[in-house]
Amino acid sequence: MKIAVISDIHANIYALINLLEDIDNEKVDTIICLGDLVGYGPHPNEVISMIRRRHILCIKGNYDSSVVDNEYSYIRETPINSFSLPWTVNELREENRIYLQNLPSTLSLKICNRNFLFVHGSPNKINEYLFENGDNTNEIMKSLNEDVLICAHTHLPSTKDFNGKIYINCGSVGKPKIGRPNSTYCILNINNKDGMKVQIKEIPYSFNRIIKDMTMLNFPSPLIDSFQTGSE
Repeated sequence: MKIAVISDIHANIYALINLLEDIDNEKVDTIICLGDLVGYGPHPNEVISMIRRRHILCIKGNYDSSVVDNEYSYIRETPINSFSLPWTVNELREENRIYLQNLPSTLSLKICNRNFLFVHGSPNKINEYLFENGDNTNEIMKSLNEDVLICAHTHLPSTKDFNGKIYINCGSVGKPKIGRPNSTYCILNINNKDGMKVQIKEIPYSFNRIIKDMTMLNFPSPLIDSFQTGSE
């Protein structure tokens, strides 16, 4: 089975369209999204509509949850979020807010006798950062019941073997933090003969289009810069 795992689109429709074209070329069996469809970017309704139209299996991210709550419940109260949260709440159509509200928080699958757990942040908290060399990541992987943990939220793709338990972070489609304005996602090739192979892909896109949209809408300069540079 061939699975594409995507996350952290953050209302960037141009990055999503470009990435889905690459995924279609990969001829995957299914796509799984780990959340944060909205926040930061200017196209929340368009992104949700595309995810729904493509019938992409999706779980809820921390920014999705805060937008549903209209509170800083799962995001930090920063100058950028003080703009982005109310802007997204006001922009989002009610049907799309209800869609986000009803998304599950985790997904568990058994494929080829391996148990997979898909989360946005961590198995413990939707907004917990799991970096591959973090002490909290090591503790979570020690106690993990499943064979493979797939997460996101950090916007930094990586994979690591923890004594036979596999940690995978698929990175970010729409707002990377890799120092480049490119989308990242991962492909899982799983079969009984070869086990599992993990490929992390980095895909460039025409980021100037979203920069133009954000500028026209008077988004804060630091937020625009983060999309352009691929950094916080």
